[in-house]
Amino acid sequence: MTTTGTWLREYLDGLDYPVSREDLVRRAQENGASTEVLQLLRALPAEQFGSPAELGDTLASLA
Repeated sequence: MTTTGTWLREYLDGLDYPVSREDLVRRAQENGASTEVLQLLRALPAEQFGSPAELGDTLASLA
């Protein structure tokens, strides 16, 4: 996905870090994320993320 930063802000805005993978999925669902975004979040290798930058780096490595 080339617009990772955009949908991170759109679907995951307002989360307090550290955050679990399940919390990411839950927030994205609540904010209307697409099936593709939800699948990507569920595929994250880490169970928890300490910052938005850490999450963004991990997502970028999956792309």
